[in-house]
Amino acid sequence: MLWYFKNAGKRKWIEFLLLVVFAVFFMGPLLNLLLLAFTGKWQYPAPIPQSWSLDWWKFVLSKDEVVKSIGLSFLIATVVTALSIVLCIPAAYAFARIRFPLSRLFLFSFLLTHAFPKMGLYVSIAVLFYKLGLMNTFMGVVLIHIVNTLMFMTWIPSSAFRNVHQSQEESARDVGASPFRVFWSITFPMALPGITVASIFTFLNSLDEAQGTYLVGIPDFRTMPVVMYSIISDYPSTAGAVFSIILTLPTIVLLLAAQRFVSADVMSSGFQVK
Repeated sequence: MLWYFKNAGKRKWIEFLLLVVFAVFFMGPLLNLLLLAFTGKWQYPAPIPQSWSLDWWKFVLSKDEVVKSIGLSFLIATVVTALSIVLCIPAAYAFARIRFPLSRLFLFSFLLTHAFPKMGLYVSIAVLFYKLGLMNTFMGVVLIHIVNTLMFMTWIPSSAFRNVHQSQEESARDVGASPFRVFWSITFPMALPGITVASIFTFLNSLDEAQGTYLVGIPDFRTMPVVMYSIISDYPSTAGAVFSIILTLPTIVLLLAAQRFVSADVMSSGFQVK
């Protein structure tokens, strides 16, 4: 390795140092979180814990509120993803295939939920939900999560449908395939990677949503992020580290399972307006 750097020149040294800095910047907090979650005793100025323990894991997992919040979070995220697919995939296909007045403006409008501070948007929605009787209801929580996932489930699938060449669809229609058969056999399979990426982002975004859930769902609907805030404020940082890892694990597992779909091409094309 030393021979490589001796012959690599100044540029390679700079690239290596930048890589180390980014690795420390991104992996350092995660490593610290992992160490803290299994700490029995860790006092300054010790660089690593003096003792290891699973006591806080037992404490967190023994709380009924935590177990219920995990099940509720996955249930809400699953329902939100399914409803987002049903609602947004037809819209994404229409944006990709149908030219209508102000189509670009309508597509751009889905970005508005992420263009402003979410708390202000959620307060406005909460006022409307109060009038409709949706406060502290399962459907109210699901709907406010969907508001936050519309962008993912519209922009990325729309680009995926747009990248399917219409000549392939026309060839299928020329041999007698019905519109539904063309969509199901040609368009949908080719757009599936983009739809998969959007579905993953939708699920993870719903799983991590706290502000909207807190405004609309409290006190009966306490998901993992909401419970995590109370644990961080009421218990030592070790308990918060344990719960943070529990909340992070689904993200890591899903991204690893779907890494073949998550590519730079799919991501970049998902945020283009044509």
